[in-house]
Amino acid sequence: MTKPNPIKASLGFKRVSAGDVVARANAVSAGLFAAKDDYPAPPVVEATLKAQIDALSASITAALDGSKKAIAGREHQKEVVIKSLRQLGHYAEENCKDEMPTFLKSGFQAASTIRTPAQAISEWIRKIVPGKNSGQMLVSIVAHPDALSYQLRWAPVGPGGTPGNWIEQPVGITKPAASVTGLTRPTRFRSVR
Repeated sequence: MTKPNPIKASLGFKRVSAGDVVARANAVSAGLFAAKDDYPAPPVVEATLKAQIDALSASITAALDGSKKAIAGREHQKEVVIKSLRQLGHYAEENCKDEMPTFLKSGFQAASTIRTPAQAISEWIRKIVPGKNSGQMLVSIVAHPDALSYQLRWAPVGPGGTPGNWIEQPVGITKPAASVTGLTRPTRFRSVR
């Protein structure tokens, strides 16, 4: 019998708005502190979290005027609440006994355990990203089991979107990404086995 994956709290608060942090913190405050049988000794006390939420709410209002000082104050207070939420999230993970209904009482959302692989941009090319140098692109090629090597082709895009003369580069392996240099204008890529 295989053991299920442990439940992890969704703690990715850095990219969410301060208002969303307040909403999540209110949900945790209402949930975790009400479930005293399941969560008897949280690392952050209820009064502290509520004071932090109130301070963040006030700083959100103060930052509406757009002043740099008020915005910096809001971002600082957001970090204070996020720190408390992370402590409480780890506490909920450890004390839920890997039971989802118990975990959900905490007010946290469970992080997804399903990893979705990135979709390739074409049948032959997985992704294209800028390289470290100007005019350089890194092209990741999709591996095909019966291919022994690959031929990467690219061409500058001319007026009306028509490709110019194709340039070819042999590629023996799919990892690491193939480096293409000397690019100066829009370019189309194609990989063939």
